[in-house]
Amino acid sequence: MAVNPDRQSMGGSAAWAGWVAFAGIMLALNGFFGILQGITALTDDRYFVAASGELLVFDFTAWGWILLIWGILLIVGGLGLIAAQGWARWLGMFLAFVNAVTQIGFLAAYPIWSTIIIAIDVFILFALTARWDEVRTGLRA
Repeated sequence: MAVNPDRQSMGGSAAWAGWVAFAGIMLALNGFFGILQGITALTDDRYFVAASGELLVFDFTAWGWILLIWGILLIVGGLGLIAAQGWARWLGMFLAFVNAVTQIGFLAAYPIWSTIIIAIDVFILFALTARWDEVRTGLRA
């Protein structure tokens, strides 16, 4: 069985470029979820109320718009990563980090959802930081 010489010369870089594509898709998916949460916050005032009856945010309209804008930023970062844009790596790392930290605030009200989103953000950070030199080689090839 013949091995493609171009694929062989890239080594593991193609696999790491795949991780960046994964990060882009997951970042965009997180953005889509954020947009859905923003629309929900704008249309349903009870959504961000904890089971104990305590309010998690004080202004649903402002929170809804913040989530909508945040979701759009996540999607832009994700699409930039999929398009292999260098600026998108830094934007993606920043967005994933802030998104994970923000989700910590929702652990009491939505523990499973917040944990899943934090885990996704950690995978995104891993994909955008591990072996970046190999990724750049794979993206240029």
